[in-house]
Amino acid sequence: MPPKSRTYQPARVRASLVAQSEALRAAVHRLTAADLDRPTRLGEWRVRELLAHLAVQIEWVPAHLDDPLEGRPPLALARWAARVGTVAPLLDEQARARTADGFAGDPASVAEAFDRAVDALLGALERPETADPARRFEIRLGSMTLADFLVTRLVETVVHADDLADALGAAPFPHDRQAVAAVTRLLADAFAERTPGGAVELRVPPYAVVQAVEGPRHTRGTPPNVVETDPLTWIRLATGRTAWADAVEAAALSASGERSDLRAYLPLLG
Repeated sequence: MPPKSRTYQPARVRASLVAQSEALRAAVHRLTAADLDRPTRLGEWRVRELLAHLAVQIEWVPAHLDDPLEGRPPLALARWAARVGTVAPLLDEQARARTADGFAGDPASVAEAFDRAVDALLGALERPETADPARRFEIRLGSMTLADFLVTRLVETVVHADDLADALGAAPFPHDRQAVAAVTRLLADAFAERTPGGAVELRVPPYAVVQAVEGPRHTRGTPPNVVETDPLTWIRLATGRTAWADAVEAAALSASGERSDLRAYLPLLG
């Protein structure tokens, strides 16, 4: 089972978010006009819409850091992961509106718009209040600590950087290592919360091990049901980018034991 409340070091999260955002900025500055209109694996979104969505997510903290609190119910990270898919229509609407406002032009204008979003985030992260682990931050789904909300920005920047690399047919994205670690752990914890139990041990070395799925709990020796995969494959499975059968066929994961087929529980995020 995962810890009841996994904690993430705020300073490390902020540093990882800066590194991941800067890597995305560099990638955006290399895009051509043809690249911007490439399709993505995200429905009707082209690369333009993907970047517009990323800009909205990256600049969400600076845009709303000083919003008054309305008393929304507490929202833990694992619950955010379970519920974020419910706002997909709103996210699509925001992405399309943002595409029209800065991401519909040539590569230089798109890069400039993306720079503004990243620069706004970097400026916000330099403010003392973003280092306060107790500061609350409200979103549509509930109230989180700002430190936890910044972890969700790692999810956005890691998952969508991988989407961008896929759309471009490029080499693997140069993710920040600690960003990938945080996203892997969050999604593993969300899986264990959604499917509580101890029958299956999910291993995502070197970042996460959780026990989940109803059935006899393993306590000693070799677990009877084990699933093991690498961090990016786990992230793709958990977010619906890769199907279970495809990962098995590609030998991107190993699954042993009669309860080790997890396809019925995936994806976690829409």
